Amino acid sequence: METIISFFQDYVAWLSLPRIGITDIFEILIIAFAIYNVITWVKQTRAWILVKGLIVLLILWLIASVLDLNVILWIFFKSINVGIIAVIIVFQPEFRKALEQLGQNNLVTPLFNFNDSKDRSERFSDQTVAGIVKASFELAKTKTGALIVIEKDIPLIEFEKTGIAIDSLVSSQLLINIFEHNTPLHDGAVIIRGNRIVAATCYLPLSDNMHLSKDLGTRHRAGIGVSEVSDSLTIIVSEETGKVSIATGGTLIRNVDGDYLRNKINSLQNKVTDVKKIKLWKGRVKNEKKIN
Repeated sequence: METIISFFQDYVAWLSLPRIGITDIFEILIIAFAIYNVITWVKQTRAWILVKGLIVLLILWLIASVLDLNVILWIFFKSINVGIIAVIIVFQPEFRKALEQLGQNNLVTPLFNFNDSKDRSERFSDQTVAGIVKASFELAKTKTGALIVIEKDIPLIEFEKTGIAIDSLVSSQLLINIFEHNTPLHDGAVIIRGNRIVAATCYLPLSDNMHLSKDLGTRHRAGIGVSEVSDSLTIIVSEETGKVSIATGGTLIRNVDGDYLRNKINSLQNKVTDVKKIKLWKGRVKNEKKIN
């Protein structure tokens, strides 16, 4: 009997659950949330290929450990520090994008919002909104490709510097003329800040989301790309179909009408409007879902 008791004390007692408090549960939830988001982020970027490569290396390391292959183990241990630095350098864009998405999180942004724009009643005038909407659909009628980026709280100075400065009041005539074929400013994106067109022919980052539909061209990928790294609203006019789409927060919504576009622009300045029935493209594809 004493042998049995001693066995349970030595080998089974460690199986008893430790005391778990409220802080422990809270800590477990935070870690689980972090791990889930890291896995989701990894699967949507090139880092997923890196993870599969690391798994292969881990299997090789286990085989070398079992077979006691000292030279291979020595190479692994000596190259691990260099490998970590190489991973950081190669995947720097992905790490930067992950930190930018963390900073744009709705739970974090209010804590560090030092912009005084929220104290202003309106970001755009009604004339500006009407000019953007009119120009978008006039361009769509003639199947003239266009890319219009409307800045919100995150400055787009980095992309503004890649284009040609204009600094002019927004008007439908000016926007239509900019994107007219065979004009010096038609290629690239237009950036709008407040009631002014600040620059044209701007270069935007292309989205590297592997789940986007294959029928999307460079213009749509650029519109989604800039919406992934900022809180801007991007209007895309397709040159092939003549349809108007919008991209915001990594989400692409295709074939929108004038009322929906006007309400979306007004929502950037928290202006109350009459929300009419939204007519969306039937059969939303995978790329129209929110990209986390």
